[in-house]
Amino acid sequence: MRKTSTLIAALLCLNFISIAQQPIGRVSGAVVDGSQKTIESSTITLLKAKDSSVAKISVADKNGRFDFEKIADGRYFVSVSAVGHEKGHSEIFEITPQKTNVTLKAIELVPLTRSLSAVTVTSKKPLIEQKLDRMVVNVDASVTNVGTSALEVLEKSPGISIDKDGNISLKGKDGVMVFIDGRPTHLSGLDLVNLLHSMNANQLDQIEIMTNPPARYDAAGNAGIINIKTKKSKQFGYNGSANVGYGQGYYPRFNEGLNFNYRVNKVNVFTNLSHNYNSGYSILTIQRNFHDPNTEAIKSQFDQTAKMKNEMNSFNGKIGVDYFASKNTTFGVVVTGFTSDRSFVNRNVTDIFETQTSTTSQTRAISLANQDWKNFSTNINFRRVLDTSGTELTADLDYITYDSKNYTSLENAYLDDLGNPKGRPDTLLGTLPQNIKIYSGKMDFTHPLKKGARFDAGLKSSFVRTDNDADYDSLLNGQRVDDLGRSNHFVYEENINAAYVNLSKPINKKWSGQFGLRLENTNATGHSTGFVFDGLQTVFVPFDSTFRRHYTQLFPTAYIQYTKDKKNSFVLNYGRRIRRPDYQSLNPFINFIDKYTFQKGNPNLKPQFSHNIELSHTYKGSITTTLNYSRTTDIIQNVIEQNDATNETFVKRENIAKQRQYGIAINASNPITKWWKSNIYVNLFNNKFDGTV
Repeated sequence: MRKTSTLIAALLCLNFISIAQQPIGRVSGAVVDGSQKTIESSTITLLKAKDSSVAKISVADKNGRFDFEKIADGRYFVSVSAVGHEKGHSEIFEITPQKTNVTLKAIELVPLTRSLSAVTVTSKKPLIEQKLDRMVVNVDASVTNVGTSALEVLEKSPGISIDKDGNISLKGKDGVMVFIDGRPTHLSGLDLVNLLHSMNANQLDQIEIMTNPPARYDAAGNAGIINIKTKKSKQFGYNGSANVGYGQGYYPRFNEGLNFNYRVNKVNVFTNLSHNYNSGYSILTIQRNFHDPNTEAIKSQFDQTAKMKNEMNSFNGKIGVDYFASKNTTFGVVVTGFTSDRSFVNRNVTDIFETQTSTTSQTRAISLANQDWKNFSTNINFRRVLDTSGTELTADLDYITYDSKNYTSLENAYLDDLGNPKGRPDTLLGTLPQNIKIYSGKMDFTHPLKKGARFDAGLKSSFVRTDNDADYDSLLNGQRVDDLGRSNHFVYEENINAAYVNLSKPINKKWSGQFGLRLENTNATGHSTGFVFDGLQTVFVPFDSTFRRHYTQLFPTAYIQYTKDKKNSFVLNYGRRIRRPDYQSLNPFINFIDKYTFQKGNPNLKPQFSHNIELSHTYKGSITTTLNYSRTTDIIQNVIEQNDATNETFVKRENIAKQRQYGIAINASNPITKWWKSNIYVNLFNNKFDGTV
């Protein structure tokens, strides 16, 4: 509590200092024509020299004079436009503490001597933009994104890959956190796939890829953060769009979407609705040898082939309101909802060869699953600009809930070497409800300093509770019987409190830097009750089986940029990251593929920590080459274990000591013709694991 009070006091103190140091710069001048006569009522725009952004706008008086007051330190120039004249502008000038008053020489406008035909200038965003601390993908810049989902946009983004289980990796490293509009989804695996499949690409504005995110973002995500920014129109009046998309793979997929925006006076209302249907097909083959524990000779061989089909039908909606109470104060509310119905069919055939008896048999398993998945979230946000220099305070409150109900059935049939049934098939029925509730609040403070520097600080607290129930029944003679050996109830609660500071500053015309430090305190509790299978036998877990985790860590970040010339720039960055085990990996629940193959969780998992370093070079803004190195401890990986006595194979997550990765990535974006542009991304990496499995 003392730390929180100290940080809030520091923020308030810094705010009082900024108010006491109001900008005092002043710029004045006059507008004349070729005969040095003054031009009245011309439009005068004060622009920042670094990016031509508008600082202030005024109108010349009847004597052609103009005056800007309360100008912050920096480099500027003035642009002038008047009816019947071509545009004019001043030379670049600078406001400093030593030079607060600048009088410009008269700006002379040239009269139009001939009529000009209308000219339309169209500026297109590049597909890929490389910035100091992130790579930005402009979704609308690629025609291949039309009619696709957010998941497919991610799959086509540089360095991102997604496996069949929905695990996202970035530059060959897993443990990626996915954010939407700057807020974490708190989802992973197939739950995250459900959400991304439901979002149409036309809802997306940009994809921000951050391998070393700045301190204002959560430290979670060993490989970094992917922030999906959605569209929100700023135009006044009514505007909207509609889209329909169709794709054909092994099975068809299609989507429809509608965006609408209305802005008038102090109110902006925005909404989008979308529907997405997607289906997929995959084949999995597994070959396994089981050994005699005494002689190590192969006693049996399993050749397994699984053919899997999945279908998903989803609906996604969002509505939001922004209220501009004044030019400096904005309040906003955003409500989103999502629902999906997903089904899985897995037809699994396993041929078993017993070497000692030279006999063969076969197991045929049919696994069916239906999942009803719902999501509801509410965000309340506030933004206040505190002074003319751009000092800003923002706050967000979020409530998110995910509900899913999974209904599964697994039937195993057994055949002898002649294809005749061996006994009765066994059937396992499961009801697997899941509920996740998330509460979070954060406050961010931004304060521009002199000479282009900026200070950021903030606080955040989040609380997550996930409740998973696995209730299995077996069918015996057509009757459902409780299968306690496979049933389980798991509750996990996690509280994370964080604070950060960040300072960015241009050192000179060629060098700039950004440095941040984030502190995170984690408190987690897991509680499992029921019966679990430990690989050898069914074990009862008592009702007081609880594990707790408490730890506090610091996460520094640093960025240094060197701009050699107009063609070449270099960025060196460093960050420390954490990957906490996801909720499903901690759950000792068992997921069955067939009688001999299953997955299970591990409540003993610890978080993994990584140090990431990158050096990148950008040439002409179109070719970026990146060298990266990372070192990770207690890395979380899937480990496959076999029980030679029962011929069973199971997969679970384990901490397997250390990982080192070296890599190089090249992204090149070049126009081939006026209407044809290529974007090439190549990523090479080497992973080395040190540990005992």
